[in-house]
Amino acid sequence: MTFKLNLSEKTGKTWKVEIEGLEFIDKILGEVVPGNIISADLEGYEFEITGASDKSGFTVMKQVEGIGRKKLLLTYGKGMKKKPRKEGKKKSSNPTPKGLKLRKTVRGNMISEEITQINLKVVKQGAKTLTEIYAPAVEAAPEAN
Repeated sequence: MTFKLNLSEKTGKTWKVEIEGLEFIDKILGEVVPGNIISADLEGYEFEITGASDKSGFTVMKQVEGIGRKKLLLTYGKGMKKKPRKEGKKKSSNPTPKGLKLRKTVRGNMISEEITQINLKVVKQGAKTLTEIYAPAVEAAPEAN
């Protein structure tokens, strides 16, 4: 089972990592996981699970219990980004009109085998920074004289 992980720092930098394994199965959104289950280099790190999506692209919502898909009536926010149709020539200053709700499919808050992408946020920093761990080693090129 391969998971694509997005590790984000407070600075806004995000690192994309792929791991093999079942360590994230049965974890719930908002749960804090140690960094050593991702890699031995991340000893001392702690990550919070902030989001995920499944193989079809459906997002995981914290309010929905379990691992299955559910159809919810959503207003604007997570899982609902659709814009309304423009009618007439009048331009609306409000991009999110009041009262617009649509029924959307979302996934439950528990990580299962169907999940492909997991978003993680650094809660506790380890000994090395993520830049030192994941940045490619840049070798100094010899200068031509």
